[in-house]
Amino acid sequence: MQNPTSIEPRIEKTRRPNILLITADQWRGDCLSAIGHACVKTPNVDALARQGTLFRRHYAGAAPCSPARATLYTGLYQMNHRVCRNGSPLDARFDNLALAARRAGYDPTLFGYTDTAPDPRGMDANDPHLTSYEGVLPGFTSRQLLPEHEKQWLSWLRSRGHADAVSRDIHIPVGAEAGDISDAAPAYSSDETQTAFLAGEFIRWLGDQDRPWFAHVSFLRPHPPFSVPDPFNRMFKPGEGPAFARAANREAEEASHPYLAYAMPRTGKGAFIHGATGPLSDWNGEDFAAIRAIYYGMIAEVDAQLGRIWQALKDAGAWDNTLIVFTSDHAEMAGDHWTLGKGGFFDGSYHIPLVIRDPASGATGGIVDGFTSAADIFPTLCERLGIEAKNGLDGRSLMPFVNGGSGQDWRDAAFWEFDFRDIAGGETERYFGLKSNECNLAVIRDAQFKYVHFAALPPLLFNLSDDPMELDNIAGDPAHAAIRLEYAEKLLSLRARHLDQTLAYTELTEKGPVTRRPS
Repeated sequence: MQNPTSIEPRIEKTRRPNILLITADQWRGDCLSAIGHACVKTPNVDALARQGTLFRRHYAGAAPCSPARATLYTGLYQMNHRVCRNGSPLDARFDNLALAARRAGYDPTLFGYTDTAPDPRGMDANDPHLTSYEGVLPGFTSRQLLPEHEKQWLSWLRSRGHADAVSRDIHIPVGAEAGDISDAAPAYSSDETQTAFLAGEFIRWLGDQDRPWFAHVSFLRPHPPFSVPDPFNRMFKPGEGPAFARAANREAEEASHPYLAYAMPRTGKGAFIHGATGPLSDWNGEDFAAIRAIYYGMIAEVDAQLGRIWQALKDAGAWDNTLIVFTSDHAEMAGDHWTLGKGGFFDGSYHIPLVIRDPASGATGGIVDGFTSAADIFPTLCERLGIEAKNGLDGRSLMPFVNGGSGQDWRDAAFWEFDFRDIAGGETERYFGLKSNECNLAVIRDAQFKYVHFAALPPLLFNLSDDPMELDNIAGDPAHAAIRLEYAEKLLSLRARHLDQTLAYTELTEKGPVTRRPS
C-alpha cells in the first residue's frame, strides 16, 4: 500500500455520516486512469480516489448480476448465500446492508435496481414478484426504480420530446440498422442517458434531505447494449487500449477447456448489440475492437455523471459528511478470450473497481494492493456505523485501510465462484451429463498462481507471473503437480473456514450461552 497523505479529519467521527453507495454495472477494474489505463480517462473517479482510498486488487464474489450483488449486499460468499444464477432467490434469513442500515436509524433509499429475487416461501404462487429476478433487496425504500427494461427512463425521454422512445430500439444509433456495430450516436444526448436520468433523480431527492441519509445509486451502464451518445461514442478508436488477452483464435480458446467449448458457442450477440442475432462467433477481432471502444466511451459517460453528483453534494453542503463507496457488481470480458459479458473463471469478469472516501478519515490518496472482495463492503459499513450483522459474514471490514493503516493478517488471495447450472431448462446438465450441484467452479488467485476447481470438470492452473493473460493451463503438467495440490488445499481450507459461522461461535453451557467471536 502506498503511504496516504495525512490531513486533519474534516468532520467529527461521532457525527453520523451520510452513506452513498454507487455501483456501475459491468465496469472493469483495470478501466481507471488512476491506475494507469492506456487510454481510458476517469477524472471523477480519480478525484474521489485522491480524497479516499483506491483498492487496486478488488474482486467480485460471483457472476452474473444477482449472485454478484448478493455477495456485495450480504457480505457472504456464494457458498453461503446460495444465489447461484439470475433468478435464484435470496434466502430471507440473511441480513444485508439495507436492513442493517435501518437498525442504525437510516431509511436506505434505492435509485436503480438490486436484481434480488425474493424468497418464494411464504409468498403466494401467483404473486407477480415471483416472475422476475429484478426484485428489490429487503430493507430498501425504492425512490426511482430502473430495471433492465428501462421503461421509467423511456417515459422520461418521451416527456423531453423523444416521441420515438417507446422501446429499447432507442439504443440503435441513428442511421444504423438493428444489430450493427456502430459508433454513430443514438437519438438521445449525453444529458439524456440512463445514467443522467438516474443521477438527476438522486440529485433532486438530495435537495429535500434534512437528516443523515443512506442512498444506493445503482447505474446500469456500462452494461450493454453497447451504445453511447456524442461525444463519448467516438472518444476512443478501435485498437486503442491494452492488447486483448486471448488465444490466437476462437477455436484455440474453445479447445482449451470443456467449459469454454460449451459456453462460448452459446453466447448470443443480441445481449451486447441491440437487435443483433446469431452467435458471438460471427464477430471477428476487428468487431471486438470496435465494441471495446464503445465500452470505453460508456465508462467515460458514467464518469461524467459521477462528477455531476460530486458537485451536487458540494452544492448541498453534504460533501464533507458523506461516505462514498464506488464499485461495480462484476466486470466485462470486453473481447478478452474472444468473448463478451461475464461469467466463467477469467479475471476479466471479476476484477472490479473500488474507491472508498470517508471524510472522517485523516488519510487520503491511499492505494491498497492487498486482495479485497465485494464481500468486504457490508462489514465495512457495519464497522463505520457501529452496528453488527445478524449472521456470520465472510468479508472483513476495510476501515483499517480507509483510515490509512494496513489490514492485520490480511488475505493473500482473491476468491470467487461461478455456478453454471440451468434449473429452468436443464441444458447445461444434459450437455455435460452432470447434476445441477456439479455445475460450478471456484477460484483462488494470488499474485503468482491462479487455480480453478470445477466440481466435475478438469481443473485449471495458471502461472500468472509468466502468463498474465491466462493462456497456458499447466494443471496437467507433472512439473507443477505439487503447486496444483498446494492450491487445491488452500481452496479447500478457505471453504472450510468460511462455512456458515452464524451459530458456530456460540456454545450452550451450564451457565447459559457463551459466544466468542474472533477479534
